Amino acid sequence: MIPDEKTIQGIWDKYSFPFQKQIHAEMVANVALQIARKCKEHGAAVQIDEHLLEASALLHDIDKNIEKLPGEIHPDAGVRILKKEGMDEIAEVIRTHPLHMILREDTAPKTIEQKILFLADKMTKFKFIGVDKRFELWEKEDCQEAKEVLKRSYPKVIALRDEVFKYAGITEEELAKLAG
Repeated sequence: MIPDEKTIQGIWDKYSFPFQKQIHAEMVANVALQIARKCKEHGAAVQIDEHLLEASALLHDIDKNIEKLPGEIHPDAGVRILKKEGMDEIAEVIRTHPLHMILREDTAPKTIEQKILFLADKMTKFKFIGVDKRFELWEKEDCQEAKEVLKRSYPKVIALRDEVFKYAGITEEELAKLAG
């Protein structure tokens, strides 16, 4: 099931999704939809399910206030609860959005919706800031172990950005203007 806006709000309420995360999720959805629309306008040879993409963006961090089971890391609890809620398609899209997932071929985003969600999340905080600024912020806040993930993932994120932007026929600067 791909939820409508009312259902998404209900999920946010049910799982005590923090207000600041709601703002982030709404901005990620905005950026993701801007990319999808530009892909369509550009005539990209990819079919994007915008409804699936938007719902996935709005729910990608739903596990932020959820108690994790042993061995779970972000977004495992989100995948688990979305499946429990009957939203398997959404769970599959959000499964690959954390930064560390891009480091392994078997966990990296594969579908166009996964790629766009991953990228939109890596260019957004509470507003559009772009990949480089997002990585700068992570560099300042993370521990040494996380810095290694940042260093190894950065070139892969840039390659993914370039791939998606080629489909969309845009640059990061043009997307910044569209995202507001």
